[in-house]
Amino acid sequence: MSEHLPQTPLISARNLRVTFGQTQALRGVDLDIYSGEILAVMGPSGSGKSTLLHALAGVIAPDSGTVECGGMVVSALSEAERSALRLSEFGFIFQFGQLLPDLSALDNISIPLLLKGMKRADALRQSRTWLDRLDLRGQGEKFPAELSGGQAQRVAIARALVGGPRVIFADEPTGSLDSLAAENVMVTLTELARSTGATVVVITHDPRTASYADREIMVRDGHISGGLPVAALGRA
Repeated sequence: MSEHLPQTPLISARNLRVTFGQTQALRGVDLDIYSGEILAVMGPSGSGKSTLLHALAGVIAPDSGTVECGGMVVSALSEAERSALRLSEFGFIFQFGQLLPDLSALDNISIPLLLKGMKRADALRQSRTWLDRLDLRGQGEKFPAELSGGQAQRVAIARALVGGPRVIFADEPTGSLDSLAAENVMVTLTELARSTGATVVVITHDPRTASYADREIMVRDGHISGGLPVAALGRA
């Protein structure tokens, strides 16, 4: 982790517990995430890492424990309040992009702005600037099926960042890409996050993806370990 990161966490989770039926997905997790850092959350399938992301982002409410973001107790908010928080403060990137297939790349990018009430012409104008930033010139009118996997993920990155969120949650953002496309996506994501000051939480099982983070933690059986800077763990 950078020596210049602030001492006060942007996101704090305390004693998070989440159970699905008889399965304890999270078993008393404590975690601090700092403004401007890139955190990699690693672990095998079924370890609880995606559940942790969903709890941190307010997608689900924990059975017990608390999540705070910027001094707001996210875990105490209603579902409607959490939804509004996600729209205003968070951006999301998923393994398969989850772009809307019937909308162009440009229209997909503009969705968060339209949901915030921005006029369509203004939303499209702002979204076009992201096509240039992500080397997607000439791709804006194409539909997701007409894009390569790497291009589609760059569109997803643009959609996540266009609204100026404080936190980007990326769930296996390179999981469906070949090694070259995965590298390009992570370089793009980390460079843009640095330039905008966004905090990034990346769920991944791939050490190469995790190597772009400032810090990594390991989730196993609903518990976390680690938290050292990546450099201290011997990663590039």
